[in-house]
Amino acid sequence: MLGAAAHPATLRRRRRRRRGHCQEGPAMQEPLLGAEGPDYDTFPEKSSPSPGERTRVGAPQNKRVFLATFAAVLGNFSFGYALVYTSPVIPALELSLDPDLRLTKTQASWFGSVFTLGAAAGGLSAMVLNDLLGRKLSIMFSAVPSAAGYALMAGAHGFWMLLLGRTMTGFAGGLTAACIPVYVSEIAPPGVRGALGATPQLMAVFGSLSLYALGLLLPWRWLAVAGEGPVLVMTLLLSFMPNSPRFLLSRGRDAEALRALAWLRGADTDTRWEFSQIQDNVQRQSTRVSWAEARSPHVYRPIAIALLMRFLQQLTGVTPILVYLQPIFEGTAVLLPPKDDAAIVGAVRLFSVLIAALTMDLAGRKVLLFVSATIMFAANLTLGLYVHLGPKPPTPNSTVELESAPLGGTEQPLAAPTSYLTLVPLVATMLFIMECLWPPGAFLLLCCHLLGQPAVHRLLRA
Repeated sequence: MLGAAAHPATLRRRRRRRRGHCQEGPAMQEPLLGAEGPDYDTFPEKSSPSPGERTRVGAPQNKRVFLATFAAVLGNFSFGYALVYTSPVIPALELSLDPDLRLTKTQASWFGSVFTLGAAAGGLSAMVLNDLLGRKLSIMFSAVPSAAGYALMAGAHGFWMLLLGRTMTGFAGGLTAACIPVYVSEIAPPGVRGALGATPQLMAVFGSLSLYALGLLLPWRWLAVAGEGPVLVMTLLLSFMPNSPRFLLSRGRDAEALRALAWLRGADTDTRWEFSQIQDNVQRQSTRVSWAEARSPHVYRPIAIALLMRFLQQLTGVTPILVYLQPIFEGTAVLLPPKDDAAIVGAVRLFSVLIAALTMDLAGRKVLLFVSATIMFAANLTLGLYVHLGPKPPTPNSTVELESAPLGGTEQPLAAPTSYLTLVPLVATMLFIMECLWPPGAFLLLCCHLLGQPAVHRLLRA
């Protein structure tokens, strides 16, 4: 009809109607498909939202979603805090006067690394608990081993208590690291989902920085006591927060899911369109990935690349550097006190996460990977050469501190390093930590882009 030639009289009548519409006001210039009315609302549950509805759905009108996100990511804060707990504690325990707590090099190595064993067990258990208990209850459950682990380390009277407490906090950290990002992504409105999705990483880094800072002020037992605070606050706040609407819908609890979504978005927000979208996504992603689909190159290749990048990132030694940061600085000649160096690196790490979050979409993933890998290689090589070829730190007396004055003799204490060359370990470590945070995130985003969100959800369920 529109493509056929029209009669001249018909064309004149159409021109007159257009002029009449223009004279009635700008509201009449809206296209027919944008008009609102019962004639164009045949399939409301499938239709796309109007611009006004997109604003209501995408923009958070209710601040409760931020409170729920804050309550959840306190678990990431505790994870980052527990991960680097050994950095100031190992040097203190190596000089402990209690023979049951004095650590040898082997014991110090176990005390720092056993956290990763607990984290691996916690991450694997999250695969079951996430669907069995739900996201919120799984996060709250992590408070039990976390609080018990901190209590064991705070009241430790033997090496086995330190190991057990460290393992339990690692289990809690692995559980929260797997559950919290899922919970946050499922409760966040579309308009701020990207920003809120970055908060777990930010809070984990902020938790590590807090530990380094408190290590300047508190003894090692009180550092464990301070770790209980975020865990208790997280449990208290989450007890008032709803479960994620997506999880409730997957369990057939539609009415409860609608109430949870209304609580998160606000009573004045129309949640019907978003609720129907979540229902559709749950139904589409209820099927598991078959082996035939998993063997498809466009599925397994991005996953293999992302997993390889994560594996290679861990082989660079980023986790041992964070865990043994202060002992590393104490084993090298550094200009600043090792505690101060550790706190500076923690602050730089937080700053680098903020930069990465802002530049991830500005630069290409591959370019970002190559630049970061090159700087990481140079920084790691520089630090290794300095440790083996650079100046050695003064060896302290077992009973007299370096800073103490000589006791009536002519011998002078060993001078602290004053050359600017001793800044090399600090600068190299800062560059390494900064660049190590970028490549995995870039390739994980690339993996999700190549696979598509529905495929990623189905693979996680598999």
